[in-house]
Amino acid sequence: MKPLLTAAAVASALLQPAFAAPAPATIASPDGNVAIRIDADGGQFTVSRGSRTVIAPSPLGLELDGAPAFGALALEKRDNVNVDRTIALVATKAATARDHYRGATLTFRERGDAGRRLLIDVRAYNDGVAFRYRIADAGPVRVRGERTAFVPAGDPECLVSVADAAHEVTFDPMKVSQLSASQGYDVPVVCSAPSGRTTFAITQANLSGYTGASLWRDGQALRVRLSAPPKRPALAVDSPSGLTTAWRVVMMGDRPGDLIASHLVGNLNPAPAGDFSWVKPGKAAWDWWSGPLAGMKPDMASYKRFIDFAAAAGLPYYLIDAGWAWGTGPGCCDALPGTDITRAADGIDIPALVRYAAGKGVGLMLWAHWEHVAPRIDEVLDTYARWGIKGVKIDFMNRDDQEVVDFYQRVADATAKRHLLLDLHGAYVPAGLQRTYPNFITQEGVRGAEWNKMDKSITPRHNLMLPYTRMLAGPIDYTPGGFRNGTPASFTVRAELPFTQFTRGQALAMYVVYDSPLQMVSDEPDTYREAAGFDFIRRVPTAWDETRFLSGAPGRDIVLARRQGGNWYLGAMTADEAGRDERVSLRFLPAGRYRATVWEDGATPNDVRRVERIVTAADTLALRLAPAGGAAVVLEPVQATAKNN
Repeated sequence: MKPLLTAAAVASALLQPAFAAPAPATIASPDGNVAIRIDADGGQFTVSRGSRTVIAPSPLGLELDGAPAFGALALEKRDNVNVDRTIALVATKAATARDHYRGATLTFRERGDAGRRLLIDVRAYNDGVAFRYRIADAGPVRVRGERTAFVPAGDPECLVSVADAAHEVTFDPMKVSQLSASQGYDVPVVCSAPSGRTTFAITQANLSGYTGASLWRDGQALRVRLSAPPKRPALAVDSPSGLTTAWRVVMMGDRPGDLIASHLVGNLNPAPAGDFSWVKPGKAAWDWWSGPLAGMKPDMASYKRFIDFAAAAGLPYYLIDAGWAWGTGPGCCDALPGTDITRAADGIDIPALVRYAAGKGVGLMLWAHWEHVAPRIDEVLDTYARWGIKGVKIDFMNRDDQEVVDFYQRVADATAKRHLLLDLHGAYVPAGLQRTYPNFITQEGVRGAEWNKMDKSITPRHNLMLPYTRMLAGPIDYTPGGFRNGTPASFTVRAELPFTQFTRGQALAMYVVYDSPLQMVSDEPDTYREAAGFDFIRRVPTAWDETRFLSGAPGRDIVLARRQGGNWYLGAMTADEAGRDERVSLRFLPAGRYRATVWEDGATPNDVRRVERIVTAADTLALRLAPAGGAAVVLEPVQATAKNN
């Protein structure tokens, strides 16, 4: 018998569609594997990969200042977009980037009389998702903070670094539930989903007009906290007309190393305007790492010695660090009021040094404290351009609030107009500004080799964390090249002529593994004289046509391949206390025969063994890595000999 329906039941069934909750907006990636869902009231988002949730329902929204909070929202309109384009890149980890996504602008309208609108731009890529907020009103908008948070599904183990002013902190593995609720964490936060099938990184992109942020644990959520300038701690963002926030980003891949080649952060930034073909990547001699913490005393003969070294080694640049300017004083780190960075110290003639260096094929770069640059950017940079300087290293911002974000934008634009390279230190983690300004060639925001002069934190384990964490966000001015090599057991802290806690083989591998189109050759010139392995540093490029992760795990090991032209370069690094035999499949190579030149660990930490062999894509390359060791490899096509008729 068929069940009888009461009148009430019939009425309920007929009325159900009219009262059904509005459907959420789901944007799926081009391959359909990645999706982000925004609730119909704009209150929450969810991220999935495959059939599994990566970010569980998480809050959305802004906290306004001087205006009421948004009331209940309803999705008013959805404008879809599909993009698939190839972007030519300048001086970075690849020759091109594919910008391929499905996106939408979701317009939410406030219910009631106010009727304000909040727009959320959403993109789904095959390797991640991103979203940002916009307010299209012409009037000013002031923001105290965001309601945005990320609730990772389950309780994943993540690689985190504590947020600090200089963004120079080590990474540690911790479950979300183990994070301190009273401490912020820097981006990127890199996590392994409980399924073991997805690695994801939470970060940010395109800060222009906005501010940086850190992540704070709130229960199982990682809540976004905006950085505010010191003089207005309650107001993070003050926009004169409308608002466009930074992108909130979740990068995703099968393995941690799969995120290394991603262009997601760059793709969320505007393309460059104008011709940047003048940007020349390369390596630089550098005087600070091997000298005193206060910087080398200004001396024409000493500067010329570094220029001569750069010329002999085929390095295109020499970076003159702290101490060269008039009134600098004995320290490197304080912006003394009497310093004038448009004048050289007594006895120093910068234009004469530029001419001397140019005659040897070397370009000069100058260091400056940002507090001496910011008040008179144009005057300072016009002076350097007139002198013939090729680039500037600007240091000690140690903030990521709206004022400093604006300074980055202004100085990147100002250096670009004068064809100057830009290297920012004391810097926040990259958010993709290098895409818009390719002359912004590298950036610190990392605990790099300089800390060998001050403490024992630059361990092999730390070195093996960086490719999987900080480097995902952009170029990493770690400043490699230390050639007084050892192991953690033999290491002692020394400010001048410092040691390292890793072998010569690992020191060489860093030039392949660490992404920096401007790489320092950090040690003292005499240290490199007839030194084993320096021939590899002389020939390794700093910018690439292609990057491929081959194998490894965070904090343990990595094998990374990069290509320039027809040549491939491999960098292998390990933190293993017992060393390891690394077997590298060469199946990524195109057809043909290749000459493999290998620099691998030798009998002592300061030695490398150089060997050559002929290989093809069918071969496996065996590399011997010592404890805290590494290896570097060049693979060059061998031209077939024409047969005699």
